[in-house]
Amino acid sequence: MIADDHALVIDGIRSMLARESRYHVLAGVANGQTALDYISENPKSVHLLITDINMPQLSGIDLCKVINRMYPQIKVLVLSMYNSIAVIKETLAVEASGFILKHTGVEEFLTAIKRIVDGGTYFGREILPILYNQYLKEKRQGQQFFGLSNKEKDVLDMIAKEYTLAEIAQRLKVDRDEVIGLRAELMRKMNCTTNVGLVKFAIQNGLA
Repeated sequence: MIADDHALVIDGIRSMLARESRYHVLAGVANGQTALDYISENPKSVHLLITDINMPQLSGIDLCKVINRMYPQIKVLVLSMYNSIAVIKETLAVEASGFILKHTGVEEFLTAIKRIVDGGTYFGREILPILYNQYLKEKRQGQQFFGLSNKEKDVLDMIAKEYTLAEIAQRLKVDRDEVIGLRAELMRKMNCTTNVGLVKFAIQNGLA
């Protein structure tokens, strides 16, 4: 479903997804509270929520917080006109599955949706460099690397860059099962349970 207080945005997304047989738009609503009400009534029908940040009644950030707590099976892709570091960090903090800017092209938009629906995460091509540069400025000298092996660092770096497990295995020339094991060890060391959590931790600590 889509939540955005601009009807033109909802209509545009509907139009793009209408050409993709894999997806069906259940509803388009103008504010976060209406979106939450719809999800509360249809929790098993919604698989992906595409939401703006700035909306009346309930913001996209607050909506994402509630969904993560009450309906963790629902993925959230955040759309925004703003690429400020504060907005991006706030989106990471609530562990949205993705964040892209509204001026993103159709191809990247569809890539983001596919990646998230397939169980991954997607942060726009313009987003990760902004975060990376910000945390380079904030990074303390003598940064600890949490006892990561070289392979674990490589896996973490590629997860942060949105590579799939299969792509990581291919690049490292190892089995996919080994990559799954490396990711599990990263999650244990960093006390994370999702790829989004790993990405957030990596960026915050200058590891990716």
